[in-house]
Amino acid sequence: MAGKQNTQEINQSKQQIPLITPYQLGPFSLSHRVVLAPLTRERSYNFIPQPHAILYYSQRTSPGGLLIAEATGVSHVSAQGFPDAPGIWTEEQVEAWKPIVNAVHEKGGVFFCQIWHSGRASHVDYQPNGQATVSSTDRKISGQIVLPNGKDVADYSTPRALKTEEIPEIINDFRLAARNVIKAGFDGVEIHGAHGYLLDQFLKDSINNRTDRYGGTLENRCRFPLEVVEAVVEEIGAERVGIRLSPFAEYLESSDSDPEGLGVYMAEALNRYNILYAHYVEPRLVTSFESVFQSVATNKSLFPIRKAFKGTFLVAGGYGREDGNEAIASDKADLVVYGRTFLANPDLPRRFELNAPLNKYHRNTFYTPDPVVGYTDYPFLE
Repeated sequence: MAGKQNTQEINQSKQQIPLITPYQLGPFSLSHRVVLAPLTRERSYNFIPQPHAILYYSQRTSPGGLLIAEATGVSHVSAQGFPDAPGIWTEEQVEAWKPIVNAVHEKGGVFFCQIWHSGRASHVDYQPNGQATVSSTDRKISGQIVLPNGKDVADYSTPRALKTEEIPEIINDFRLAARNVIKAGFDGVEIHGAHGYLLDQFLKDSINNRTDRYGGTLENRCRFPLEVVEAVVEEIGAERVGIRLSPFAEYLESSDSDPEGLGVYMAEALNRYNILYAHYVEPRLVTSFESVFQSVATNKSLFPIRKAFKGTFLVAGGYGREDGNEAIASDKADLVVYGRTFLANPDLPRRFELNAPLNKYHRNTFYTPDPVVGYTDYPFLE
């Protein structure tokens, strides 16, 4: 009798915690609304996922939990911009991902892979033949980038504006990467359209100064990212596709004069493809070189974008337990994405369920190559 009563109490407790309620994400049955963010960790040596990632991702897996793997390069030509970030353009990389994906599935998790092209947020040293980086523009980013050896820094390289006829080649890189994601066993793809990387370099009017069909008007600036979406949907099916967007963010000098208009336009345009989800970064998270995770007070909201998008809506941007619960309870979002907090608390959904204390994250180990320290050594609840 006592066991039955305890079960009832736990079930009642779950009902009172919006984050710990089930959700049907297309074909995927989730047991809670707490999502692992795609977090660059720079531990995929030579752009190949490593065995230590098996433990890292499986630690953060719960039955019916959604995880999004870190930004994963779509091509060896011009796509990379971080030391030891993974890729998925070779058979070796696909095979290296498989045991990582299997470990997540063995624990009942749902696993998407974020596919990414850095565009101008890179350096010639990342390019296989030292060629120029590519972008919507030939204007470079100010500031400096860490070079492939993970130690030295240099100014961002001056990019080369993609020719109109080259853009289908980049779209095909995303298509082939999506195919490889499914071959590796992932459940789906998140297209990285945020934070000043290549797709965002076309979306944002502070960067895109093109005069062809991919620049100028809002419709033209959104054309390339939407063509990527269309290609990926054709390749793997709409029910396996999500996208991440950050219309309000200014990271890597990627501001827009009308971020809400951009966000709503993209949401409405994405409806045409019936993709599984849209993952938007909150307006309060205005990122910059000075403070990569700077959160600012704002009266802007994702609500008009949420209202415009017909699929599942994910939100990210410095959420905790209380405001995450509020976002679900007030229908601001269907799922809430957690980065640093999940990094430091591999059992985060359980901690939210119990309202348990949280481990503090260690910023100085976010991007170090150590396969254990700051990676798989954060403690679980006893």
